[in-house]
Amino acid sequence: MLETLIQAILQQIDQPKKDLEHNLRALLQEAVSKMDLVSQDEMERQRHALQQANLRLEQLMQHIDALEQQLKQK
Repeated sequence: MLETLIQAILQQIDQPKKDLEHNLRALLQEAVSKMDLVSQDEMERQRHALQQANLRLEQLMQHIDALEQQLKQK
């Protein structure tokens, strides 16, 4: 009987704890969603895209230099 009473009390205590945890998580999630943040995956994608763009830019600059050299030789 004592065990049943203890279980009943623990269940009564546990529910407000779960409610509080749920509410805090919701508040934190809302606060984070309002911030101007991006995920680590998105940062990696953007970093990769920037590296590719820089590589292509370097190739184009070299091509322009080669074309300028050809014009100077003519």
